Amino acid sequence: MSLLEKAPPRRPAAATARAPRAGLRDEHGRRVRAWELVLRYVLLLAVLALTVGPFLWQLSTSLKGPTEDIFSSPPKFLPGHPTLHNYQRVSATIPVWDYALNSLKVATANVVTNCAGSALAGYALARLRYRGRAAATLTFVLAMLVPVEGIVIAQFTTMRELGLNNTLVAVVLPGSVGAMNVLLMRNAFRNLPYEIEEAAYVDGADVWQRFLRIALPSVKGTLAVVAIFSFMGAWDDFLWPLIVLSDPSRFTLTIGLNYLHGTFAGDERLVAAGTVIAVAPLIALFACLQRYFFRGVGEGAVKG
Repeated sequence: MSLLEKAPPRRPAAATARAPRAGLRDEHGRRVRAWELVLRYVLLLAVLALTVGPFLWQLSTSLKGPTEDIFSSPPKFLPGHPTLHNYQRVSATIPVWDYALNSLKVATANVVTNCAGSALAGYALARLRYRGRAAATLTFVLAMLVPVEGIVIAQFTTMRELGLNNTLVAVVLPGSVGAMNVLLMRNAFRNLPYEIEEAAYVDGADVWQRFLRIALPSVKGTLAVVAIFSFMGAWDDFLWPLIVLSDPSRFTLTIGLNYLHGTFAGDERLVAAGTVIAVAPLIALFACLQRYFFRGVGEGAVKG
C-alpha cells in the first residue's frame, strides 16, 4: 500500500477550529447574558400584571356570588363558586343590550368614516402634488393640539344648528375623521416606493386606480391600527354622548353603565359585570385584527 493511501485525509482548517458555544441569544440573534434575559422577562411580567391585572380582577369579581367576600384579606383571586347571575342582574337593571347596540352602531360608523376619510386624506397629503400641501399637513398637526374640552361647546352649537341633537349621527359626526388617523395614513403612504406608482402611471393607471389597487392594499396594517383606535375611541367615549344625547333610548353603553355606579354604588359585583360587558368587544376586535395591527409597524417595506 502506498503512502498516499495510508495518510489520513487532511481536514480543513475551518473544521478543526473550535466552534463557539451557543449561549443565550435574543430575538435578533445577539448574545445576551443570563441575568439580562431574566431582568427583561421580570419587567415584562410586571407590565403585564399592571395592564391585565385590573381586568382579570374585575372578571373574577363579576363571577363571584353574593355570599363570597370580595374584600377579604388576603384577597381571593379565583371565585369559589363561579356564577353568571351578576350579568343577568345587569340585564334586568338596565337595557344593557340596547345600549350596546347603540354603541356598536356609533363605533362601526366611526370605523368606516375614519378608515375611508383618513385613507383618502393621507394619500392626498403623501402622494399628490399640489399647492398648499405643507399647510394642510400642518393644519392636521395643529388640530391634534386642541383639547376636546375646548371645542365641545362649538360642536354642540353646530349640532343644534343642524338639527342633529339627540341623535346618534351627532355622536359620530365630530369624530368621523381624526387628525391622528390622517397623519398615520400619510406616513404609511409616504413609506411606499414611488417606482411602483410610476410604473402603474406609465401603464395608464389613473390616480384612483393607483390608490385602490396599489397604495391601499399595501397599508392594510395601518388601516387595522386606524380601525382599532377609531373603534376604541367611539366605544369608550363618555363626555360627548353625555352632552349631545338626552333620550335614554339612544344612550350608548358608557352612559348607560353610569346608572350602575349611581344606583348600585355599593354592589361591586354588578359594576364589575357591567365593566366586563363593556370591555369584551374591544378584546374581540383586537384579537381579530392583531395580525394586521403588528404588521403595521413595518408598513411600506418592499421585499425583493
